[in-house]
Amino acid sequence: MISGYIAKKLKMTSIFDEKGVRVAVTKLVAAPLTVTKIINDKTIQVSYGKKHHKEFEITTETMPKIGDIITADLVFQNNDPIMITGTSKGRGFAGVIKRHGFKKQPIKNASDRIRAPGAIGAQTPSKVVKGKKMPGHYGNKTKTILGVKIHSFSKENNEIIVFGSVPGAPNSWILLRKN
Repeated sequence: MISGYIAKKLKMTSIFDEKGVRVAVTKLVAAPLTVTKIINDKTIQVSYGKKHHKEFEITTETMPKIGDIITADLVFQNNDPIMITGTSKGRGFAGVIKRHGFKKQPIKNASDRIRAPGAIGAQTPSKVVKGKKMPGHYGNKTKTILGVKIHSFSKENNEIIVFGSVPGAPNSWILLRKN
């Protein structure tokens, strides 16, 4: 039908598979999308939420009409590998230990440099090299997770359950695309 879908992240939880092993899953609300505009013979625009719009490519021979409703089960099947794109949680200004996973400096004589990054470059260029891992803004970036599989659909609740974690806070919009 279309190349992707928009859903709202609910929460992470866990379920037990047929072997009795606990598996982490994420619940997504996949409300039906309404076709609002036909861009060209390969692209349509759909609306989601309140006054939000997104363009998707058509993957089938039939072209939907304006006002048609598209549900998630028309786009995806169970165990389909998909790509999930979302905006990660913003965590504000963070030091190198939290932001990049640096180790603490050795504690000797109660130094005030325990959480410092250490040396940041050579003396000769007299500057910090571009790309050096330094303290700064952490999170609030667009992240894409590849190869996530769909566990199941719930038509009554408009829910999609996917294996693993999904970037973003609860109630954030997530883009699902075929892998």
